[in-house]
Amino acid sequence: MLAAHPDVVDCAVIGTPDPERGAIVTAFVTLRAGVSAGPATVQALQEHSKAAAAPYKYPRQIEFVDELPHTPTGKLQRHLLRQQVEAKGPAATN
Repeated sequence: MLAAHPDVVDCAVIGTPDPERGAIVTAFVTLRAGVSAGPATVQALQEHSKAAAAPYKYPRQIEFVDELPHTPTGKLQRHLLRQQVEAKGPAATN
């Protein structure tokens, strides 16, 4: 659903721990050139996700990255994204 947004070049979604909900949906997004990674973009991507799928499935947190970790064959390495979230700790969630 996020990948269909015109401003998104690449994206990955993982579950991350949340003290209030147990876990939340977190999206890592690479934006096309010229698109700013601000609160308005976060809101636009969240609204797009709510419209494309059930509202409870939208990413509660969106992190903008320059590139996502892929293997040499192109497979997304979600475990590296999980390690990145764990390294930041619980205070890093929005």
